[in-house]
Parts: sequence; C-alpha cells; structure tokens
Amino acid sequence: MKKSYFIKFFASIFAISSIFISCKKENSELKIYSIIHEEETEALVKLFTQRTGIPATYLRASTGELVNRVIAEKDDPQADILLGGATNYHIQANNAGALEPYISPLSRNVPDVAKSADGAYTGFCVLALGIGVNNTRFSAKFPGMEVPKSWDDLLNPAFKGEIVLTNPAASSTAYLFLQNQLQRLGDEEGWNYLKTLAPLVGQFPDSGSAPAKLVGTGEYALCISYLHALLKYRSNGFDVSAIAPAKTVGDVDCVAITKNAKHLEEAKRFVDFMLSKEAQELMSSLDFTSPVNPEAVGKEGCVRADSLELIDYDSAKAANEKKSVLERWSSEIR
Repeated sequence: MKKSYFIKFFASIFAISSIFISCKKENSELKIYSIIHEEETEALVKLFTQRTGIPATYLRASTGELVNRVIAEKDDPQADILLGGATNYHIQANNAGALEPYISPLSRNVPDVAKSADGAYTGFCVLALGIGVNNTRFSAKFPGMEVPKSWDDLLNPAFKGEIVLTNPAASSTAYLFLQNQLQRLGDEEGWNYLKTLAPLVGQFPDSGSAPAKLVGTGEYALCISYLHALLKYRSNGFDVSAIAPAKTVGDVDCVAITKNAKHLEEAKRFVDFMLSKEAQELMSSLDFTSPVNPEAVGKEGCVRADSLELIDYDSAKAANEKKSVLERWSSEIR
C-alpha cells in the first residue's frame, strides 16, 4: 500500500513539474512581428534559436499593419520585436510611446544616421529605391525606346498602365518613394510629380515585395522597388534590370523592442543578434541587402550605399508629416 502511495505521489509531482517546465518553455518564447520577407525571417529566426537556445515565433505582414498593431497593443503587446521597416515608421511608433529603448553593445558600429539616439530602434541593413525593368516586356511594348534612367523619365505618358507602385498607406516602400519626390523636388513640384505619375500606374498592391515580383514575372514592364529586391529576382534568372536613379533615397531596415515587452531579456538578445556580422551576412546572402555592420560582407552584386547618388533624406520629417501626406494622397490622388 505504501509502495503504491509513493508511486502515485512521485508521479503527481513529476506531472506538476512537467507542467511548469512546459509553461516556462512556452513563456520564454520570443514573439516577433516581421516586415521583412518570409524567407529571410524564417532563416534569421532559425539561426537565432540555434545560437541562443531561445525559441521564437513570428507573424509576417505589411509595414502599415504591423506598425499600427504595435501602437495599438502598446499597453499589452502581443509581440516583443518589430523586425524591419524604414526609420520613419519606427519614429512613428516611438513617438506613440510603443517602443522600448535598448542600446545594444553592437550598435557602437552603426552609423548615427541608422539608429535613434535613445536606442528606440537600430538599423541592420541599407535600403535604396530604384526602377525595375522587365527587359523582355519593355522591348516588346516600347521597341526602340530607352529604359527610364531617372525618376522624371517615368512620367512618359507612353508608360501608362505598365508601372507598379505599392499603396503608400500600406507599404513603407511607397511612402519612402513619396517622400523621395517631395524632398527631392520640394512640396509643390513634388505633389505635381505624384499627380502626374499616379494615372500611369497600373497597380497599387499593398505588399512592398509585389512590384519586383510582378515585373520579374513579366506582368508589367516597370516598377518602383527596393534595388535589393530587384537584384534578387535577377539572380534567380528573371530578365530584370535594377536602375538606381540620381537623387534617390536611402534608408535602413530597423529592429526595435516593443514597449512593455513580455520577454524583454530575450528581445535584447534578438537585437544583439540582428546587429551581428553573422545575421547581417545571412540576410545579405538571401536578399542582396547591404549590411550596416562594417565587419559584415554583403553578397557579391549587392548595391553599396557609397555608390548611390542620394538625397539628404530627412527621416524625422517623413515620420512627422506621414499622416498629412497620406491624407493628401488619399484626397487628391487616390
């Protein structure tokens, strides 16, 4: 009888211990909202867990959706990390009190323009906008015509219906393009440029990755996209050219910790990881981005930031006037 009792007693203790171990493991799982592509997110999360032993899951969606979620959930965050998105979106989230400052030891190697002074966000790769051309479709549609090499070249009425630009309300790529023109030309000329271009655009998808895909597969001749996305399609055998116009805009993809993050220490480890040489070289190997960490080597063929003719981009201005710019876009253009 005693033997039976002790067996049951220790079995119950073991069962309770197992529950606590299970809960501890589940409760230590890092939650990530990811704006970067699925393939890159999956590879980075897998490597992070391999290197740290910290389990992690992610939700991948568009910039606008995830930044709005982070702001709405700031008192009860459902994710610990916001991964990806240009600086103006992280400034927007920080201004709303939705980010937790953290200055990683590795951020000392990051240029000042690629990080916030208070540690609210830190850049991990360089991004630049350009023009994508499907060479086969362009030659068929516009025989004898030169491909557009400047932003102003896109205003040719002949290109009507053959240009893809993402929806600025949903995509950081398109909003960066809006700011590129407004800051390049000034408000009045910039809005005139956008009003002239918009009727020529054949599609305004929500996803920032859509233009490169649609041009890569030959559904459109031209698009406005990040250069690294176009280079990735070209490396996969698609007949695509990536053109970096003069007076384009460069920015960085950032990583940030959400306010009141439920797994703060794990989140700090993830920020450290994203600033590491290994993580940035992995990302560049997958999508041709240029690393921010000076020790990291970008994939052969990626566009170096020092080879671009960039405007002096004011990311704080872009963040502060985002609401008014998008309202004007919606009311006057689309």
